[in-house]
Amino acid sequence: MTIPDVFQPLRLRSLTVPNRIWLSPMCQYSCVAEDGVPTDWHLVHLGARATGGFGLVMTEAAAVTAAGRISPQDAGIWNDDQAAAWRRITDFVHDRGAVSAVQLAHAGRKASTYSPFAGREGSVPASEGGWTAYAPSAVAFDGYDTPTALGTDQIAEVVAAFADAARRADSAGFDVVEIHAAHGYLLHEFLSPLSNTRDDAYGGGFDGRTRIVVEVADAVRAVWPAEKPLFVRLSATDWVDDGWSAAESGKLAAVLADHGVDLIDVSTGGNVLADIPVGPGYQVEFAESVHSESGLPTAAVGLITDPEQAEEIVARGDVAAVLLARAALREPGWPQRAAHELGVPADRAPYPPQYARGAWR
Repeated sequence: MTIPDVFQPLRLRSLTVPNRIWLSPMCQYSCVAEDGVPTDWHLVHLGARATGGFGLVMTEAAAVTAAGRISPQDAGIWNDDQAAAWRRITDFVHDRGAVSAVQLAHAGRKASTYSPFAGREGSVPASEGGWTAYAPSAVAFDGYDTPTALGTDQIAEVVAAFADAARRADSAGFDVVEIHAAHGYLLHEFLSPLSNTRDDAYGGGFDGRTRIVVEVADAVRAVWPAEKPLFVRLSATDWVDDGWSAAESGKLAAVLADHGVDLIDVSTGGNVLADIPVGPGYQVEFAESVHSESGLPTAAVGLITDPEQAEEIVARGDVAAVLLARAALREPGWPQRAAHELGVPADRAPYPPQYARGAWR
């Protein structure tokens, strides 16, 4: 039989990803010791999806500095203890035959906020363990405290922190690093004129607003092994007039193609409150346009829930892979069901031997 496109392998540099169904990064807010060290929860959460057949399993946003966490309960990769804990997880993911990826992140003006489990919203005060949030400009996200604008020396420190995190990611056994420049976090804040009002080299026009993303890509690529792929996640649009746009995303992706980036993970929104027309596959068109404008492979995310839908997206040829988030939370073995519904024989579907008796026949 002809194997469906979503179950075809994908080659990126020296890495072969076994299929095109990938786990999207999703914050778990489960580092209860507030030390950024991943726990058994992360092992089981990520390990279950590797066992369930996802070809690439990406961690939640792993902060590159303590101040870059979204909440006190976020995971990190700013020290060696965290890297050692991630190693246990990457080893398990590899044992299941999946690719292990980490998303490197800095929350910017959305840092030091309550987790969704806290029953409260807004910024965590210093009296409760919160810290100062930093951003390109002293412009607050709605409902959060006003951040402190970064100086140029501090920007250089952030760039270096991403590179240091990439070194630790290599030591922890990750196959892929993804630079998080989406969802209203620090790098996206620099990209958008709605959050970046600087008048120095890191503000103003397209070249200034994108400067830090290019510098981070260069710094990470310089320390990340040449045989390993580098991804960047972009929010392709702010969904607001005069914000970051789809055209700018395509232009930036073309720039990043010349700076060692291998794939753009395309999402949207998150930088400002906006009226977003959410629906099945509502962000796929942006992944297709970024690929068309840059030539880089892209991955699509956003209410991709049905196997036939995922297959159609990849089969069209403009998107290299799909990333599942909420559907993967509901169903860790989603790729196994997808294989059945798309006609893949059970002996060629992504089952570990221990689960073979549970295969659809």
